[in-house]
Amino acid sequence: MDNIIYVGIGGFFGANARYFLSLWTDSLFVPRWGSFPYGTLTVNVLGSFGLALFGVWFSARTGMSPQMRLLVGAGFFGAFTTFSTFANESVAILNDGVVGPSLLNIILNNGLCLLGVAAGLTLGHRLFGPV
Repeated sequence: MDNIIYVGIGGFFGANARYFLSLWTDSLFVPRWGSFPYGTLTVNVLGSFGLALFGVWFSARTGMSPQMRLLVGAGFFGAFTTFSTFANESVAILNDGVVGPSLLNIILNNGLCLLGVAAGLTLGHRLFGPV
């Protein structure tokens, strides 16, 4: 039961961080560059980077509790990133009849999130040593 509470607390903060960062990002970019799910792309890339970095950092800390991994990894980053919103936005753009932006969203989310993980792992190994 305790594990559910840790995941829930992390999820509360991750979901709210995603919401506010998405609003802020969209408010910056939509007026300049037009309608596109900039907020979702931003949280997914940052979340991919952050989860990878946290995973390396956590692995380097042998005394850290497994509950902390649940709170931050499954809870915060699980709620901060959003595959379902990305998928829904991609299909919605496609349903609007604009194939290019939909494909761009799919390519950017997948490609930049993978690069985010690679960058997080690389930085983590440089900062905390090999795991």
